[in-house]
Amino acid sequence: MNGQLLQGKTAIVTGAASGMGKAIARLFANQGAKVVLADLNKAAAEQAVQELPEGRGHAVQTDVADDQSVAAMIHETITTFGSIDVLVNCAGVPQAFTPIEELSLEQWDKIMSVNTKSIYLTTRHAVPHMKAGGKGSMINIASIAGIRARPGLNAYCASKGAAIMLSKALAIELAPFQIRVNVINPGPAETPMLGKFINGDEAEVEAGKRDIFISSVPLGALIQPEDIAEAALYLASDLSKIVTGEVMNVDGGRGI
Repeated sequence: MNGQLLQGKTAIVTGAASGMGKAIARLFANQGAKVVLADLNKAAAEQAVQELPEGRGHAVQTDVADDQSVAAMIHETITTFGSIDVLVNCAGVPQAFTPIEELSLEQWDKIMSVNTKSIYLTTRHAVPHMKAGGKGSMINIASIAGIRARPGLNAYCASKGAAIMLSKALAIELAPFQIRVNVINPGPAETPMLGKFINGDEAEVEAGKRDIFISSVPLGALIQPEDIAEAALYLASDLSKIVTGEVMNVDGGRGI
C-alpha cells in the first residue's frame, strides 16, 4: 500500500514483537508514523524495530497488565516522540480448550488481565495526552470469539466480550474530545498464538489448525496479520475520521 496516511502521527502498538502487532507496527511506520513497539519481550521488539524505516520505531519493554509498567511506557513515548495520536491494544493471551470446572483462578486472572484490564490501563494513561492534543484514535484488537462464543473458551470469550463493550463505552465517553475508539475482531489468524488454542502435541496442533479453524471460515483461509494491519490503518487514519464505536469483523465470514 502506497502513501503516507499516518504522516506526523505517533502510535503505540502493544504486543508488537510478533504476529498482528508486528504487522501493524510495520505498516504504520511505512505509512509515516513514529511507532512505539511495546512488548514484554524487549529483545524481539528491538529486532522488530530494526526492520522499520530508520527513526520510525522505538521498543519499550511493557507488561500491559501492570499499571506501573504501562505508565512508564506512556511516559517514555511522550519523552521520545512528544505525543500520542494512535493507540493499538494488540497484546493478548489465548486459552486452550478448558472446561469451566477445570479452569484455575490463576488462568482466569491472567486472561482477563492481559486481554481486558490492559485496555483500561493503557487508556487511563494515554487519554490525558490525547485530550491535550485535541484528538486521537484507539483501536482495540478483540476477537470474533467476543461475539460468537465457543465451548471451552470461557475466559477468553469473556475477556474479548468485555473488551468490546469497554471500547463502546469509551467511544461515547471520549467522543466530545474527538478521540475515536474502535474494535477489530480477527477471526482465526495465521500467528504463533493460533496453535495455543489447541491442546496436544505439534502434529495435533497442526491438524487442528486446518480441521478446526480453516474449515470454520467461509472464505476458506486463515486471516493474515497483514489483513488486521490494513484494517487498523484505516481506523488509525483520517479515512475513518467520522467512525467511532464500531466493531469491524476481519474474519473471513466466520462471525456470520
